Amino acid sequence: MANTILTPTAVTREALRVLHQKLNFIGTINRQYDDSFAKDGAKIGDSLKIRLPNQYTYRRGAVIQTQDTAESSTTLQVASQGGVDMNFTSAELTMSLDDFSTRIIEPAVAVIAANMEYDAILMYRDVYQAVWNSGSALTRAHVGAGRAILQDALTPPTKRTMNLSTQMHQDLLDNSSGLFNNQTEIGRQYLEGSVGKFGGFDVMENSLWPTNTRGAANASYVCNTSTGITSGSASITLSGGSGSSAVGDVFTIDGVFKVHPETKQSTGVLQQFVVVTAGTTTQVVSPTPVTSGATQNVTIVSPGASKTVIFLGTASGTDNTGLLYHKDAFTFATADLIMPKGVDMAAREVMDGISMRLVRQYDINNDAMPCRLDVLYGYKTIRPQLACRLHNN
Repeated sequence: MANTILTPTAVTREALRVLHQKLNFIGTINRQYDDSFAKDGAKIGDSLKIRLPNQYTYRRGAVIQTQDTAESSTTLQVASQGGVDMNFTSAELTMSLDDFSTRIIEPAVAVIAANMEYDAILMYRDVYQAVWNSGSALTRAHVGAGRAILQDALTPPTKRTMNLSTQMHQDLLDNSSGLFNNQTEIGRQYLEGSVGKFGGFDVMENSLWPTNTRGAANASYVCNTSTGITSGSASITLSGGSGSSAVGDVFTIDGVFKVHPETKQSTGVLQQFVVVTAGTTTQVVSPTPVTSGATQNVTIVSPGASKTVIFLGTASGTDNTGLLYHKDAFTFATADLIMPKGVDMAAREVMDGISMRLVRQYDINNDAMPCRLDVLYGYKTIRPQLACRLHNN
């Protein structure tokens, strides 16, 4: 049977199918494909505002205490463009789709997928909740501690994922192989090396997780919680130590406790802060400490000078990285790229929230047929309280 010349639409759809199979992290978070980015004559630019849940305070007693509804939002910017460039010959375009996919599409799309995935994975540095165990292998007890953190943050019980580096996945596999599990999951462990479902999480392994290098801040830093913390300000002032923090470092301050998201009562657990802007005496952090009102997230007990500051992990140390998260902790979106006119072939397709464009043109100067696959995307941490980092080695 004669081969049929492949159309640009068929090529683009096949590329999206292959891409979809390779997106391990992006495939488990909130993916927003918004055609507002591409409406002719009414484009919204490269930014999309995402509304966050409203928060209120509780009234005790019969007397009404009205409060304003202060809606908040975060901005998702879709501004990262990337792709792979190649040449298609006429002979290649007459191959069967399966052959074409194996020889041409899969190697090209694997590069696109890996780089998109890696960009999105780096959002773990936005997460301030962490279970940090430098020098030890990941165990089910560590996962349980992370799960407890998510429970206290009122994370919905469904659509939870545990995404681990290859070493951490192997450590968890080794440490859970003797536990009771159903026959199907045991089979997956032995045949595929996969943990499967564990502690309410869908467990995934991803080779793209980077190791995390902690900053050089030493253990001598302290904080005057009377003057060094201002409600509503993301800047926290420290003193007494040496060495700079790094973006993504996590620390706690003695006497600064997180509160229950709804009752605003102290949980008795120290609030964890993540460094957003590296520094020494001034640390710009997330979450922004708020001590009262509907958005209160901390309470400061016995404020005063010389409160101990603990940076999690080892100064300048390197640890493996993994993440526990709910789907809505992060979002990823693609936008439609414009379709050029007067080219040899062009197509744009969308599959499961991912938009991809293919364009081919004849190069008369070199007698070649260059082709490009492009994606335009953005990613954002929208609810970091629905995620928890795991660091082990």
